[in-house]
Amino acid sequence: MPVRRALLATCAELPGGDEDADALVAALARTGVSAQWCVWDDPAVDWSDGLVVLRSTWDYTARRPRFLDWVGTVPRVLNAPDVVVWNSDKTYLAELADAGVPVVHTQWARPGLPVTLPASGHWVVKPSVGAGSLGAGRFDLAADAAQRDAADHIAQLHAAGRTAMLQPYLDGVDQTGEAALIYLDGVFSHAVTKAAMLPAGAVNPLVSGYSRDAPLYVEERMSSRVASAAERRVGDQLVGYLRRRFGAPPLYTRVDLLPTGDGPVLLELELVEPSLFLGYADGAADRFAAAISSRC
Repeated sequence: MPVRRALLATCAELPGGDEDADALVAALARTGVSAQWCVWDDPAVDWSDGLVVLRSTWDYTARRPRFLDWVGTVPRVLNAPDVVVWNSDKTYLAELADAGVPVVHTQWARPGLPVTLPASGHWVVKPSVGAGSLGAGRFDLAADAAQRDAADHIAQLHAAGRTAMLQPYLDGVDQTGEAALIYLDGVFSHAVTKAAMLPAGAVNPLVSGYSRDAPLYVEERMSSRVASAAERRVGDQLVGYLRRRFGAPPLYTRVDLLPTGDGPVLLELELVEPSLFLGYADGAADRFAAAISSRC
């Protein structure tokens, strides 16, 4: 019987994978799959040597065109290239909102077009292509100085060729945190809570965030979570939408939700290289390994 192999794609800054690396490799071995961590832009890797699973390729946002070109050349890769192209720019949120998914209200500020900022309220400005909260800032737009700072931040994003997103800061996250629901092969696996990451006035740098010498992400504070029925409804709705749009559920899906008085709303849908927080739920690594094994 031929050896079943999985190549777990990562970035040069994390050649041995993320915090779930050891648990995932061990779980895959229990299913009879030999796994190896490989850097996605390493020219020495033979990507035809097994099923490629995108994991901690967290530097891709700085080089999205090159990354997408590479994904398109890999013989067998999950999530699939059409999913990755669609999900790697957060403008997909507009499509989901049109489809009836409850989404955080979002304004889009594309390079070269004029921007009118809201007159008041706390707003988050971030790039539509980005990860790990890098390039995100929170501004109290009732203050003139914050108006100038927000405009400057948008100008920096535009100078880097990024579309800027403006979203209201939903302060319910300060009390209950952000919910992240993880689905494996279209089936709900577990959930975690991510504590609020943008205190008032915080601005995470853009340029340093896209440098190889800078952190890949802003450190997160995590805890396990029991997903509510309302959160599950939104998560299940999204997985159903993905199944219809792409013909099958993705290998992995992470649904990031924020609380509101009218129920949870989608902040981001993570299908490219999300942390799956396998260590926060019993059996999660084995469930992920089984999903990978079934596709090898």
